[in-house]
Amino acid sequence: MTIEYTPQGVCSRKMLIEVEDGIVKDISVIGGCNGNLKGICNLVKGMKVEDVIKRLDGIKCGFKNTSCPDQLAQALKQAQQQ
Repeated sequence: MTIEYTPQGVCSRKMLIEVEDGIVKDISVIGGCNGNLKGICNLVKGMKVEDVIKRLDGIKCGFKNTSCPDQLAQALKQAQQQ
């Protein structure tokens, strides 16, 4: 399954997430802090969707109520509900 998500309240503009059998297979992010997002994407590859959500949900960026990692968790949660 490919999830295409438009993040809200952060610098990144689009997230493309590949999930297979409940495992994150690949992620690409357009916009945002390139190095940090590449690192996050590499770290979560191969993880269970539930584990990614547990680790990233609620992370804030500065004074924002969200962050790119939090938006990744939101994308995965939204996909689970569908």
